[in-house]
Amino acid sequence: MNRTLSIFLYFDGNCREATEFYARTFQAEVRDLMTYGEMPPDPDMPVAQADKDRIMYAGLPYGDIVLMFCDMPSESDFVVGNNFNPTLGTGCKDDFLRIFNALKEGGEVYMEPGKTFFSDFYGMVKDKYGVIWQLFLNAA
Repeated sequence: MNRTLSIFLYFDGNCREATEFYARTFQAEVRDLMTYGEMPPDPDMPVAQADKDRIMYAGLPYGDIVLMFCDMPSESDFVVGNNFNPTLGTGCKDDFLRIFNALKEGGEVYMEPGKTFFSDFYGMVKDKYGVIWQLFLNAA
């Protein structure tokens, strides 16, 4: 059975910057980036002028995971980090540490990487965008 995990990360006008940061961090290519202004017109869902350049969707593949990104419309009640907690597993300790170290730049380490009862290597970090990430080393 083929399983994938998709996680939607929401931003408040800085989605393009965040998407580029994560693309560098995960060494992946942004796919299907679209602004609200590029959406097909829908008279039932008009796009505010302030939102035309905001990102409506961007995808970033990471193994079997697809991270999806979106700016919330400018009139939305946006609260950083209130609706998700993505978790990424990797089979390589070097890859784990590279990603963890990139995410902690300008952020806050919640749990330094180390052994836990559920993983031989696990860490938790809040990045500079307020996203809280859990990382673990997959069992061999």
